[in-house]
Amino acid sequence: MMDMQTQPAAIRVRGIVKSFGAGNTKVTVLRGIDLDIYLGEMLLLVGESGGGKTTLLSAIAGILDIDEGDIDVLGVPLSSLPSGKRTAFRGQTMGFVYQQFNLLPALTAAENVAVPLLIQKMGRHDAVRKARAMLDRVGLGDRSEFLPKNLSGGQQQRVAIARALVNEPRLLICDEPTAALDGPNGQKIMALLREVGRSADRCVVVVTHDSRIFHYGDRMAKLTDGRIVGIEPITQEEMT
Repeated sequence: MMDMQTQPAAIRVRGIVKSFGAGNTKVTVLRGIDLDIYLGEMLLLVGESGGGKTTLLSAIAGILDIDEGDIDVLGVPLSSLPSGKRTAFRGQTMGFVYQQFNLLPALTAAENVAVPLLIQKMGRHDAVRKARAMLDRVGLGDRSEFLPKNLSGGQQQRVAIARALVNEPRLLICDEPTAALDGPNGQKIMALLREVGRSADRCVVVVTHDSRIFHYGDRMAKLTDGRIVGIEPITQEEMT
């Protein structure tokens, strides 16, 4: 495993706090999170449900405003960017895999995967061609013209992963990427995500409960009650 401390930090999180509600209904979900995530690594976020993992992902992505603290992504002070600039930055640099697939039902698999490229003003022909190539990488080259309703849950998940990867994001954010996949397909997808994450100028952050895929990560951060209670390297013994 690489020495992460010698790598540039892709993400620097300092003292972030996030609450929902007000008064008697106020719930604090993140309680002063400090975290560095490095280029060239896959970081796994683990912990019990409700511990703040998905909220932390949304904050890092700039989707969710925070109450306190600072978040820098690839040298950009994301937490202080105006909403419009934050959205543009997110589209240019990040890819997302959600628990819900969020596929557009009227578009084919290839067209769904092409959406991020079309948003970035790539021509439709080139975007769909690149989308089909990415579908082939996730084992769905023969399903590129299928509508989402004609795909299984696991196939839809792989389409969503292809969509997240197609614009070659420097930061890939994944919320339970193997939740809908069987064992062999989950392993294949994690191998692909790890290949992306180990690129020198990229990183991958994965929220997961799936212990079958822990060995793909470089480090594991454990969240409990809105706090990081430990960050551990994943050893070579765990990867065998």
